[in-house]
Amino acid sequence: MNTEENINLFHGDTYDTPADRKRALADRLLLGSRWYFYWHNFKIFADSGKLGRAGKLDKTAQILQSNRNIKLIEDCGGRIHIAGLDNLRNLNGRPVVLMSNHMSLLETAVLHAIVRPHLDFTFVIKQELMKIPYFRDIMTALDAICVGRDNPREDLKIVMDEGKKRLEQGRSVIIFPQSTRSVVFDPEKFNSIGIKLARHAGADILPFALKTDFTANGWPVKDLGPVNRKKLVCFEFGKPMKVNGNGKEELKFTIDFIQNKLAEFAELEKRVNGAK
Repeated sequence: MNTEENINLFHGDTYDTPADRKRALADRLLLGSRWYFYWHNFKIFADSGKLGRAGKLDKTAQILQSNRNIKLIEDCGGRIHIAGLDNLRNLNGRPVVLMSNHMSLLETAVLHAIVRPHLDFTFVIKQELMKIPYFRDIMTALDAICVGRDNPREDLKIVMDEGKKRLEQGRSVIIFPQSTRSVVFDPEKFNSIGIKLARHAGADILPFALKTDFTANGWPVKDLGPVNRKKLVCFEFGKPMKVNGNGKEELKFTIDFIQNKLAEFAELEKRVNGAK
């Protein structure tokens, strides 16, 4: 029986892939290519989309599908580091606005395994992504908030109105304020839309930092880039905080939190790879 306890992979404040975790034999036989990862990743993606289309992508299904992606990363030799889980757990389901940097599509694939045991949530996404088969079904099941990115004023109104509705319904909102996915974090491109939503809705901000360059952008297909097994997959969640005044201090804190954690992730990656 799939109870919340036995589908939750992460029970403490932190998680690190065990040092003795072995790669899948099939991945080793493919000599470190990207195809074992992407074949299985697409299968999970398609299965999730089919569940969404059938109206069956509920909380349990979302966590189970995301757990498959966690296992896949580790099957491919990836190492995962997660910290600050108690900051999610201690919310006791209270909805917040989660703000983070954005590196790859990998984060949307694994966040359900990490966050959803503690919070119901949805994403703010680009409208054009709703054209992608399966992804459209997943995001529809999540009741995602879609913005066009052509009219900033209209996008702000959509996020304020729809985001407030989700929060009032008890759902947290995950926002990646960068204009596009990037391995390099540029504070100048990290806008204040999440701060504005939290202030508008009377909700707290919860900053988090991530490192998901385990999968890199590719060419000619951006989402089928190289799989770099030496790159750690990292997430760290900060404490929730109220937005005071115009929110400039909270935005600065969030940016500083992300920059500091990215530096810590880089040092951790060096130590892990040096230990191999």
